[in-house]
Amino acid sequence: MNHSQELTKRCREVFLDGKFIALTNYKELIQDLDWKQATQKVSNFNTIGLLVFHINYYLNGVNKVFEGGDLLIKDKFSFDMSPITSETDWKKMRTEFLSNAEVFCNHVDKLPEEKLDDVFVKEAYGTYRRNINGMIEHAYYHMGQISLLRKAVLS
Repeated sequence: MNHSQELTKRCREVFLDGKFIALTNYKELIQDLDWKQATQKVSNFNTIGLLVFHINYYLNGVNKVFEGGDLLIKDKFSFDMSPITSETDWKKMRTEFLSNAEVFCNHVDKLPEEKLDDVFVKEAYGTYRRNINGMIEHAYYHMGQISLLRKAVLS
């Protein structure tokens, strides 16, 4: 297995079908939640829906780079979510998130081994490898929050 395939496996584990690190993944955590659960406020923490939006914002932005586009995302906009006001809104967000996660994993899988150490957009951002690992780590960080919020919302 080459490095791109190893990174793909890690991406799929966190987003779509793994259980290696956290015994769960995003898909499993969010697939059976309804819109009220996804938007239920717990103390002063972000909602599950907002955290899904946040990670999806980055997936979408990085996918555009993989497809030859510019990196147009900005951290300051990564929580600028339109309100989820219905089951339709939540299903649309969840479907888009899972689709973007799948696309991201496919991009990583197709990335030539020699490209992993190329500059990602500009030198200050590091390499493709660093950014892929960063996406995985960022995803696990927020998945932990979602896991705790889910327990609170479903109890």
